[in-house]
Amino acid sequence: MKIVAGVDEVGRGSLIGPVYAAAVILDISINKKLLKDSKSLSKTNREILSKYIKKNSIWAVGKASTKEIEKINILQASLLAMKRAIKKLKKKPTIVLIDGNKLPDLKNYNLQYVIKGDQKIPCISAASIIAKVSRDRFVTSLSKKFRNYAWDANSGYGTKKHLSAIKKFGITKHHRKTFSPISTLK
Repeated sequence: MKIVAGVDEVGRGSLIGPVYAAAVILDISINKKLLKDSKSLSKTNREILSKYIKKNSIWAVGKASTKEIEKINILQASLLAMKRAIKKLKKKPTIVLIDGNKLPDLKNYNLQYVIKGDQKIPCISAASIIAKVSRDRFVTSLSKKFRNYAWDANSGYGTKKHLSAIKKFGITKHHRKTFSPISTLK
């Protein structure tokens, strides 16, 4: 029997924190019509679907830290997070479908990329939901210590409020210092 895993990442464009990836092998009983790209769902629906997917699938989350992003760049860090998620799955997939146009360096796995896969392939959509909910929870908990930056509302992306807070309060250890405009503020 063919075991298909879907993989997606989240947080590449954020100015803070780790990049997250999820790998998901859906149970045959799951209602695939419910699964959509995480960006097209409300926060409430993402939370509900994340619980549903976790209950009805084999899943794993991987991440690459801010330090790793700084050291190897965001693309390589995203691929590293994907690799970690895939390797953490409790069952080895026959094929791994990855959102985007790049593949992590992972030996002995059948990897294929799918452009806009999070919009086309249910297991990739499921991975996008789990990755987004996982990262959002992390950023929300982080925002409690760094209230001035409104990370709970902007997920660390370069919104007007976040950029103005950086100018007013400075950069934190969670900011990606190689990212613009932070790289110009050091």
